[in-house]
Amino acid sequence: MFPLVNKDGMPEISARLHAELARRFRSLGAIEHDARATIGKRYARMDEAGCPYCFTIDGQTVQDQTVTARDRDTGQQERIALDRVADYLAERLERG
Repeated sequence: MFPLVNKDGMPEISARLHAELARRFRSLGAIEHDARATIGKRYARMDEAGCPYCFTIDGQTVQDQTVTARDRDTGQQERIALDRVADYLAERLERG
């Protein structure tokens, strides 16, 4: 989970999503929250740690309640509804 910047409500949205995912997926491993450095460096750290999916909270999230989901293996990014993140993650973890 990444807030793109630490202002404009993004950290609060990110913290709520992190808490939701941590509760739901705690048995599968850590759900990380990272608000340090540039977004590229955060992606690189998570890639190196083996995190399969990253979710970025940005200005568009604040406007329309969507987040950017990024797949580590393909680098593909897509916008998904904030309230669908947990199901999105569950579906991909079940396949994987």
